[in-house]
Amino acid sequence: MRKLLFMTAAVLLSHFGFAQDAPIESLAGRGNTKIRVGGFGAPGIKFTTFDDQLGILLGGYAGVMLNSRLMLGAGAYALVNNIEAPRTNALDPTLYWNMWYTGFVPEYTIRSNKLFHMAVGALIGGGGVMKNERYKGYDETESIDYSGFFVGEPHVNFEMNITSYLRLAVGGSYRFVSGSNTTGITDEKLSGPAAHFTIKAGRF
Repeated sequence: MRKLLFMTAAVLLSHFGFAQDAPIESLAGRGNTKIRVGGFGAPGIKFTTFDDQLGILLGGYAGVMLNSRLMLGAGAYALVNNIEAPRTNALDPTLYWNMWYTGFVPEYTIRSNKLFHMAVGALIGGGGVMKNERYKGYDETESIDYSGFFVGEPHVNFEMNITSYLRLAVGGSYRFVSGSNTTGITDEKLSGPAAHFTIKAGRF
């Protein structure tokens, strides 16, 4: 009898030992599933509306990419072309608009292993708008009527793999701005659609 009990216990212990080596299943997936970690940088140019005129934004985003699908990172953009701000007095010097914004960027890539694929994401953060004079030294430039704002900008990319480490993307976005109070411009004129061209380089 003792021998039978010993053999039964040995079988049960060996079964539990093998069970511990097996992956743990849960709603989140198997416990020992490996996550592939990569990352990339994506400089880009945007063509958008700003105060009912054409605005050019330069910047980009970068972050960590998980399983060739989900990217978590940050981005920033700034207005780079000259757009005159309205004058309150004819004798005032010519002032130009300046705008920047930055924030958290999540992005999800659909079937990234295919030659042509899509990605959707958004920038969520804040920025600022002000007026200043151009063609002066950095120490001489004075920002006038500065105000901060909240920005949310969802985007969609249509991408092509050039190599396993390089991608080209074209797409569109819409910039939602709220909370600015700079004289001469409104949230509606700071908001607007944009078309963009982006180069992605990294480990996807």
